[in-house]
Parts: sequence; structure tokens; C-alpha cells
Amino acid sequence: MTESGEEEGLTLDKRTMDVLVANIIPTSRYFEVRFDHMQSQIDDIKDDIKDFRGDVGKRFDETNASVNRRFDAVKVDMGKRFDAVKVDMDRRFDEAKVDMNRRSEQVDKRFDEVKVDMDKRFDEVKVDMDRRSEQVDKRFDQIIASIDRLGDKLDYRDEKQRGFTLRMFTISIGISILGVLGAFLKSMGII
Repeated sequence: MTESGEEEGLTLDKRTMDVLVANIIPTSRYFEVRFDHMQSQIDDIKDDIKDFRGDVGKRFDETNASVNRRFDAVKVDMGKRFDAVKVDMDRRFDEAKVDMNRRSEQVDKRFDEVKVDMDKRFDEVKVDMDRRSEQVDKRFDQIIASIDRLGDKLDYRDEKQRGFTLRMFTISIGISILGVLGAFLKSMGII
């Protein structure tokens, strides 16, 4: 207010208004740069997902190869043990033949005990191998489920980011239109 009690008003000329509008309202170039940056980020995420899937596939193949090598080693070891058992059994049978006439009942009894023991051991090995195979299958299923969950999370995040980007674009376009409309109304003298 002035000393006489009248209010002073701020007057803006067209040039001042144009400078204010140009500096306050973002340009379309600003949005193009932002969208290009966001698209680059989305492309990087997609590339990371591809690399991750490739890495998981490679690890799965390495694990599979390692398991196959271990099974091959077990087969070779079992073959050696069976050969050693066979050699041992042959030796025992030769000794038993020499002594068979004197101890036929003891040889039969001993043979049956060895057979039962061998069957028992083979059954134990088979059960253990089945159990380990099931554990490996369960672990592979867990890895696959984990990969699926991670893919779903990444897809959800991409969808959420895309929705946010569209909302921000809509808001900025709306603000730009309001600014242009205000400048137009100002230039027409309506405001």
C-alpha cells in the first residue's frame, strides 16, 4: 500500500510473461531426454535378465556335468569293488572246495551269510542312491522355482515403472497445456 492508502499492483508485460513461461514449463526436449534415459534403463534391465538367465543355464549345465562325473566315478568305483569282491569270492570258493568234504554245512552257512550281507549292502546303496537322486531333483526344482519368482518380480517392476512413467508424462503434458492456455488467455487479454 502507498501512503495514500491505495494498493500497488504488479504489472507484467508480454516479454516478462514469455520468459517466465519458458523457464517454468519444461520443454518437450526435456521429456524426450527423460524418456530416452528411462528406455535405456529398461533395456539395461532386459539385458541383465538375459545375462542372468544365461548364467543360471550355464550353472545348471555345470552342475549337471558335475553330477554326471560323480555318477561315472561311482560306477567306476563300484566296478572296482565288485571286481575285488569277485576275486575275494573266487578265492573263498576255492578254499571252500578244498575243505568242502569236511565242512560242507559250514560252507553253505557262510555262503548264505555272505549272500545276505551282499544283498543288504546292495539294497542300502540303492536306497542311498535313490535318496540322493531325489535330493538333486528337489534342488533343481527349487532353483527353477526361484528363477521363475525372480522373473515375475522383474516383470512386475517393469510394469509398475511403465505405469509411473505414463502418469508423470500425462501430468507434465497437462501442466504444459495449462501454461500454454494461460499464456494464450493472457495474450488475448482475458486474464
